[in-house]
Order: sequence, then structure tokens, then C-alpha cells
Amino acid sequence: MNTKQRGDETEATALAELVSRGLSVSIPFGDNDSYDLVVDIDGGLFRLQCKTGWIEESCIRFKTASKTTRDGDVSYVGYDDRIEAFVVVCPDAESLYWVPVEEAGKRSTYLRIEEAEIDHPSINPATEYTLSTKIAELRQG
Repeated sequence: MNTKQRGDETEATALAELVSRGLSVSIPFGDNDSYDLVVDIDGGLFRLQCKTGWIEESCIRFKTASKTTRDGDVSYVGYDDRIEAFVVVCPDAESLYWVPVEEAGKRSTYLRIEEAEIDHPSINPATEYTLSTKIAELRQG
């Protein structure tokens, strides 16, 4: 499977899961936007970038910047101010996560699926970012 197919599958999974929860989801026309979906949660609109996560060292990792190469020079562009959150689909863990863009790293983010040996502010427990948890928080205001 190439990266385009994987991305399409991730978007479709996120879309289906959001719709199954009774949420209204819009898809922007074309491929020029920094977001893949727009979801309406109790009247609030959230631009979402869908990402595929993978398990790495007891964490679910996903990339938070797009990588482009021009004339051999590599540059990374983040999503600050262009989305509200990442929706992460991790096929290996059969789970989905909602990570607000302001809580994500500059190039990638790790969500810990096993308890850490140390307590550190940079540790992001996956249980705090499940799709169910974050949608419930947004609905409560």
C-alpha cells in the first residue's frame, strides 16, 4: 500500500467513526487545504488533519508536520493555526485518538500506551486522548 492509499484509508476510518457517533462531518473540496475533515460538535466547527499512527517503543507515534523537498532541500511545515486537532488512526492498536494541535509536537507526537517509568510533563498518556474522551470533553464545554 502506498502512502496515498494509506492516507485515504485513515481518512475513511476517521470519517466513519465520527459519523457513527452521530456527528456531522464535512469534507473540503480538493486537496489544497491543510485539513482533511471538518466536524461539527454541538455547533463548534473543528478542522481535523487525519494521521496514521504506528506503535513504537510502547507509544503510538504520528507525524505532525508535512515534509516537502525542493531542489534537494527538505523542509517541514507544521499545522499551527491551520487545524484544531489531529485525528490519529492506529491500525496496530485498533484505536483512534484526538490530539489538539497545541498539544502536539513540532514534527511528531508520541502517545504512551504503557505507563511511563518517570513522571514528566512531556509524557502524553494515550488514554487522555482517545476519541471518546476528547469528544466528551468538547461536548461538556
